[in-house]
Amino acid sequence: MATIRRPFQLGHVVALLRRHPVVAIVGARQVGKTTLARQVASRRAGSTAFFDLEHPGDVARLADPMLALAPLRGLVVLDEIQRRPDLFPVLRVLADRPRTPARFLVLGSAAPDLLRQSSESLAGRIAYHELGGLALDEVGAKGATRLWRRGGFPRSFVAASDPASAEWRREFIRTFLERDVPQLGIGIPSTTLRRFWTMLAHCHGQFWNASEFGRAFGVADTTVRRYLDALTATFVVRQLLPWQANLRKRQVKAPRVYVADSGLLHTLLEIERAGDLEKHPKVGASWEGFVINQIIALLRVRPDQCFCWRTHTGAELDLLIVRGRERLGFEVKRSTTPALTPSMRSSLADLALDRLDVVHAGDATFPLAPRVRAVPLARLLTDLDGR
Repeated sequence: MATIRRPFQLGHVVALLRRHPVVAIVGARQVGKTTLARQVASRRAGSTAFFDLEHPGDVARLADPMLALAPLRGLVVLDEIQRRPDLFPVLRVLADRPRTPARFLVLGSAAPDLLRQSSESLAGRIAYHELGGLALDEVGAKGATRLWRRGGFPRSFVAASDPASAEWRREFIRTFLERDVPQLGIGIPSTTLRRFWTMLAHCHGQFWNASEFGRAFGVADTTVRRYLDALTATFVVRQLLPWQANLRKRQVKAPRVYVADSGLLHTLLEIERAGDLEKHPKVGASWEGFVINQIIALLRVRPDQCFCWRTHTGAELDLLIVRGRERLGFEVKRSTTPALTPSMRSSLADLALDRLDVVHAGDATFPLAPRVRAVPLARLLTDLDGR
């Protein structure tokens, strides 16, 4: 498989390793964490030791982790760290040694025990880097349509054909539900989680309604919320939390929910051909979720800086990014002729936006009103940079 260069991801992890004794790259399975770790290792002087915690030989080498890890120098990579949470206290001891003879790069698929153990054992010593799927700045504007249809998992994107890509995604979903989820300590039957994930796909881009899902599954609202949180924790679902402005208007307090990868969304919806996607009733929602992912990736913002917003009177904003005192708004319209709407005017005023960009499917960037402009998807790479 051809390796796609990811210079920002590489540079950011290298920089984190200069400042922190332990760095964690977290993200979905098969998103490219191991490839990125090997690229990081190639950029560093000195020795590198790799441990794959799914490999029996490497697991055996770590039977006594202090004995195995203490003598190592340079960079130590521990892949699938969530399988050995007992290593975190050992890493704390090793990270506190004088002059820090080794740096540790740990890779994990974001299991709840990974986050809990690392935060408790390595507080003040660990930095996190969340690795998502491929983005427009990594595949180029010409690859935008392919990236939307196939999604950002590297093997899906570079597959030899659309059928081969679809087959890879089907197998990913099956393996993820049957093997990976149980290994992450999530005790939800694979058939239940697949049905739930498929139902989420049909509600892609909508506001979360726990009661509706609870009735469909015949369980309590808290149970379906646990399903949602499990898929979110493993990076296959994105929740945009609601922004609560200080207004007299009643605002929706539920998150907006998306299947995180557009390729997986299309597989869950049983869309395998480009022509079928264009005719599908979820095509607009799919494109919206894809564009939101690209905006978040290109602006390098954290999940806790990203929100949705909606009032009970109908005003809404697809994406609100809050960075300090800066507030950036984004609307996504799968149209070549977007126009200013009353909802946009409301969000611009009520949220005190510095700017509102309407991302559309046309070719030109043009103003719609003061502080409002239309930006085509094809020019996100240049026009978002030049804000």
